Amino acid sequence: MSISQDVIDDLAAKGAERGIDLRPGMLAVEERLDTLVTVDALPFLETASRYLLDAGGKRFRPMLVLLCGLAGGAPVTDAALVDAGAIVELVHVSTLYHDDVMDDPPLRRGRPPAHRRWSATVSVLTGDFLLARASELSAALGVEVTRIMARTIATLCQGQIREVQGTTSAAEHGIRTVVPTHDHYLTTIGEKTASLIASSCRLGALLSGQDTAAVEHFTRFGWHLGMSFQLADDLLDLVGEATESGKETGTDLRDGVRTLPVLLALDADGADSELGRLLDRPDDAAVARALEILSTHDALGRARDAARMEAQLARAQLDDVADGLGHPEALDGLTFLTAYAADRAS
Repeated sequence: MSISQDVIDDLAAKGAERGIDLRPGMLAVEERLDTLVTVDALPFLETASRYLLDAGGKRFRPMLVLLCGLAGGAPVTDAALVDAGAIVELVHVSTLYHDDVMDDPPLRRGRPPAHRRWSATVSVLTGDFLLARASELSAALGVEVTRIMARTIATLCQGQIREVQGTTSAAEHGIRTVVPTHDHYLTTIGEKTASLIASSCRLGALLSGQDTAAVEHFTRFGWHLGMSFQLADDLLDLVGEATESGKETGTDLRDGVRTLPVLLALDADGADSELGRLLDRPDDAAVARALEILSTHDALGRARDAARMEAQLARAQLDDVADGLGHPEALDGLTFLTAYAADRAS
């Protein structure tokens, strides 16, 4: 899932204008991350850990922790919120090391991925190291935070396995192939993307002392926001520029991953249509032609509607927590993100 650095900067500036400046908290998260990946006993592991961590990540998930915590009245540099922000970022970056070994993209954040820079072994072990550091920090915040993050990591793994099951390469992994359906796709992106976004918001609300109802509202907000962003990303993979989605256009088609707009197009055209036949052999020529067909297909509009609906559902959760917050201005930032998520699908 991608988000523009300009959007992050704009959000920080708008917050500062309202007296809610995220920048001290985000700086504190950076300093915490720096400490967590310092490995005096093994400098190479530190180098490998910093390789993606320092490669231009937007820190979107830590920002959500801080915003949801601010809404509850906590200061932006609250130590628990800063630690939680570091935890969710470490988990996110660890998945990039692991995903790259499986997907073998040519670039990650503008540079060769770690498994190409060194090896698959280095990439996997580095990802494991970051997960371990996140788990250690979670334990310091208490049993509930540890439980939330353990469940989230398990859910992320489920989502990755589920996605592989729905691709044409499932048999190569010794996995029983599952016919990709709308429900399969939505469950997959919920597990792979929305779960960590939801947990980021949950931690912010929980650690700022909000009541149970508010914690659940912020969690659902994060879930729907994550779904909206991923639905928009999957659209951009078909019709956007590589810089917008963070990957080469048509990547999902090449990997045999059938996202919502593709599934909707196949529903309309049939598996034996030209598009269906092209998707069965996703070489470069087939992908190029499939992208051409999809670029003018009505399915794109229906997929955009789905992304916008998820953004609206996220926004509705904020309406339910608008009263009684310590810093209600923080909701402006979260509302801004729902609008941005919807706009990306346009």
